[in-house]
Amino acid sequence: MALYSLKSNLQYATLKTLSLVSISVMSPQQTVQELFRTADCVCFDVDSTVIQDEGIDELAKFCGKGDEVKRLTAEAMGGNMTFQEALKKRLDIIRPTVCQIQEFLEKFPVRLTPGISQLIKALHDRGVVVYLVSGGFRSLIEPVAEKLNIPKANIFANRLKFYFNGEYAGFDENEPTSRSGGKGLVVRRLKEQFGYQRLVIIGDGATDAEASPPADGFIGFGGNVVREEVKKRASWYVTDFQELNSFLTLQTK
Repeated sequence: MALYSLKSNLQYATLKTLSLVSISVMSPQQTVQELFRTADCVCFDVDSTVIQDEGIDELAKFCGKGDEVKRLTAEAMGGNMTFQEALKKRLDIIRPTVCQIQEFLEKFPVRLTPGISQLIKALHDRGVVVYLVSGGFRSLIEPVAEKLNIPKANIFANRLKFYFNGEYAGFDENEPTSRSGGKGLVVRRLKEQFGYQRLVIIGDGATDAEASPPADGFIGFGGNVVREEVKKRASWYVTDFQELNSFLTLQTK
């Protein structure tokens, strides 16, 4: 009888423990935080995330086409038109030449978002592989990567095409980032090629949010511009990279 009573008590204790475990389920935000803490790969958007500006808007302004292009950028980032449609329309308005891009890069140096250098260094120190995945232009992003010690091979962005005289000739439509769903395609290829198990994407736009899945987690960023639709879709939304820096620092102590 005593043995039966002991067995019953053990069963009750086990059930009670399981019950406590079952209600200690992580929230969506905690789930993304845990993914970020243990990530083996992090993909960053560039415009209005890693840098403070929208590169295409600033280039358009420099070329005297700022207002028209800014409106299209807002529509594209809000998810109101396909990305390839917005990209083609904006480039058809700007039609930048090789000389204009070179002059733009000389006169307008990169403005990194506060805290991004420290965050990427912290990720590198943890052995996390970092990529820049952008719907912007590779020629404008390479200086950003250089400042952050990110290899050029880790840039996925659009390539502009030019005629022999330096005039604008279009963009490479074979780049996955030139069309809607392109960032998700990049993420899927990275996971297939390198076997990343915990890949997190961070960005401010609809194209970033829609890349998760296949990304294992998405962190919305609103430090430069807040897009309400993106904020609603993000389980973890931050407005300062210091929050991510502090989170990593706490987790290593």
